[in-house]
Amino acid sequence: MTSTLGAEISHCLKSKGVDIIFGIPGVHNQELYRGIEEAGIRHVLARHEQGAGFMADGFARITGLPGVVYVISGPGVCNVMTPMGQAYSDSVPMLIIASGLDEVTLEPGRGQLHEMKDQRAAAETVCDWAITAADETEAYELIDRAFLEFSTKRKRPKYIQVPIPLLEKKIEKNKPKEFYSELEIQITESRTPVSEINQLLESIFSEAPKVLFIFGGGASRCQESARRALSRTSAACFSTYSGRGIIPSDDPLNFGSYLARPSSMDVIGEAEIVIAVGTSLSEVDLWRDSLGATGRFIWVNIDPEAFSDQIGVHEKVVCDSESFLNLLLKVVKTDLDINWDKTLVSKFQKKWENEVDLERPGIVEICHALRQAAPDNTTFFSDMTQFAYVGKEVIPMSLSNHWHHPYGFGTLGYALPAAIGGALGASGAPVIAIAGDYGFQYTIQELATAVELELGLPIILWDNGKLKEIEDSMRKAQIAPNAVIAKNPDFCKLAEAYGALAVAPTDIKSFKVSIQDAFKQKKPTLIYITEKILSK
Repeated sequence: MTSTLGAEISHCLKSKGVDIIFGIPGVHNQELYRGIEEAGIRHVLARHEQGAGFMADGFARITGLPGVVYVISGPGVCNVMTPMGQAYSDSVPMLIIASGLDEVTLEPGRGQLHEMKDQRAAAETVCDWAITAADETEAYELIDRAFLEFSTKRKRPKYIQVPIPLLEKKIEKNKPKEFYSELEIQITESRTPVSEINQLLESIFSEAPKVLFIFGGGASRCQESARRALSRTSAACFSTYSGRGIIPSDDPLNFGSYLARPSSMDVIGEAEIVIAVGTSLSEVDLWRDSLGATGRFIWVNIDPEAFSDQIGVHEKVVCDSESFLNLLLKVVKTDLDINWDKTLVSKFQKKWENEVDLERPGIVEICHALRQAAPDNTTFFSDMTQFAYVGKEVIPMSLSNHWHHPYGFGTLGYALPAAIGGALGASGAPVIAIAGDYGFQYTIQELATAVELELGLPIILWDNGKLKEIEDSMRKAQIAPNAVIAKNPDFCKLAEAYGALAVAPTDIKSFKVSIQDAFKQKKPTLIYITEKILSK
């Protein structure tokens, strides 16, 4: 029996555990769609490839599984590059499969449909790797390689381009073989040997040092091991924004996600041992050059390229977070004495929340109301908006991997489509989207997808009528604010036009009720709020 490679790619993905694909069909990639239903895969139709990419991102973040996207050549690839860049910067597993023009028959500059000068090279700028499959064997090999790396390396997007004639080529129907056993060996050999990690840990914990952990998003799926390690060592901790909830916010030795506060260096400097686990301590984690460690600094990451001497003198451990923490628990067999003052933790937390409130007045109160109204297991997807900048510091989290934000690439329009993908992967658990009035309009058309999918998704829209963060930044730089105010539509009517529900609470009490009611619906609810909500 024969089929086309395009159809067989869906079957190959199904054999890898893929149950859902995001995308938009077009004449150049329609062959990929031949096998979707036959393979038993669900397809989610986005309204724009940017939305499809963010949906895949949200699905991947909440499930840990790769988000898969089918796109057409040319504009489809260009449109999905922004989500690819976001997934790359935030270590999100995503697989983009795109059609490509036939290089054999391509006459550059002749204006073929969807022609680009170098489509593959363009995609490569925002992902881990981008490769054009030369034949069906290489197409299967590339898919195998991608899934192997998703499970063994730092999770980042991969791009596979398949020429249109190859997608249409008739091939035998069979289950592809597994490849890349040699690659797996190479990955294993790049890790720090277990014996060296044990020696390091034994030297650290030969006494009872004053230990401070910093947990990043790379440790978000080993919550139990992290909590046991913190308890066993009687350590204090910070988290990056993406590491929030690994240690509950109410833990008396958790300084929270205030790592970017300048005075966090005072706390970090008190530790005899600083252990950073699952974080690259990037600019968007610290917003300063140095971490501030004055004692011994141990840095754990699965990616050998994640470390930077600029952050401070450190000892590198190339290892996944779960394995490192489990080795630590074997070395430290009994609970150590507490060397931290719990009142100091509370003092700094209050200080930092007050700083946040002074910087962006009033939003802290709304954030606390949101936390009170949303179930404890709610997952939040936020956009580039002042509401989110406040929320990712002050909203307490008791579960890891439950707050997702476009941290590194910092793109607008992320929250709504990412929350749609997240809701599809959440198996009925509550999901909330948080957006600002400007960024929301980047991907507002994905409301139609959320309506089609019958998602009971609360969408909190913070409308301050301007690009307030940019206006504030211009004023600080002594630049007369320019191009920061835009006329907004009637967002509630617009949401209703898409078939969604819309409410505009005027006080904190009705805001909380609106959130709770939205979860009961079978369609998304736009919850429109402005600064006026604080005056009542």
